[in-house]
Amino acid sequence: MFGAVVVGLGSAGLVRIRDLVAPQAASPAEKLAAKGFTSRRSLGAQQGVPQISVEEAVGREDIHVAFICTENVSHEDSVRTFLQAGKHVCVEYPMTMSYQAAVELWDLAQRKGLTLHEEHIELLTEDYKQLKRETKGKALQEGTLHFTGGPLKPGFGFPAFSGIARLTWLVDLFGELSVTAATVEEAPERSYSKLTARLLTSDGRPLTWIEERGPDLPRAKNIHFHFDSCTLTQIPPAPRATVGLFMQDMIHFSSKLLGQVSPEEIQRERSRVLHCLELAEKMRSLCQH
Repeated sequence: MFGAVVVGLGSAGLVRIRDLVAPQAASPAEKLAAKGFTSRRSLGAQQGVPQISVEEAVGREDIHVAFICTENVSHEDSVRTFLQAGKHVCVEYPMTMSYQAAVELWDLAQRKGLTLHEEHIELLTEDYKQLKRETKGKALQEGTLHFTGGPLKPGFGFPAFSGIARLTWLVDLFGELSVTAATVEEAPERSYSKLTARLLTSDGRPLTWIEERGPDLPRAKNIHFHFDSCTLTQIPPAPRATVGLFMQDMIHFSSKLLGQVSPEEIQRERSRVLHCLELAEKMRSLCQH
């Protein structure tokens, strides 16, 4: 069994505790046991799991795993703290706000023989899986992914990082990308922001990614993918999964802890995550200059 602590008790942290307390039957997630959670707020026990300090979580020998569910800007420090203490780590995306920091954390995990896993539930949704099936084998000519949503609270970072789930979609669908241009429009007084990034596939096909947030914007992903054989203008509907997204992620993470995921698959994940962080960093740099 792997004793686990949940670090941060926002909506994701609450779901992590729920899934630890009642894991999917006969799955690798049953090998995890909730030992506590940490929070800046004084909350008392949640779902039967006690609140403990970060210092206790780091020092306890019966805690082997940390689930990092804090605001984005603090992910890097939390991951480093628990890796240095010899704990396996599952962290919400983005792992860090810089490519180089992520490389350093992965190298640290490797030196210590620990599993470092970045959650990407957006790749586990049924509608995304259906979209991937629809695009498989088709030759992209050009495409756009335009995400809209409400304003984010402070601590989520530059839009290319806070919205890295959408960038991950594009990389997973179309392979390695390069950034040719990026602009950001921000109006803090209206809680509005809009990032527009121009990308190219490895064979020179143009992609546009727009990440737009404001108080009156619905949460939606709008696509326009033009292929050699057809054009997709909406994400195909798909029935909801019987297993929750965070539980699917926890099962995958647990499988890594148990040595059930091949080194090749782990390396592919690492390469994809680092590539997306590198692209996000490039966008931020272009917008700053």
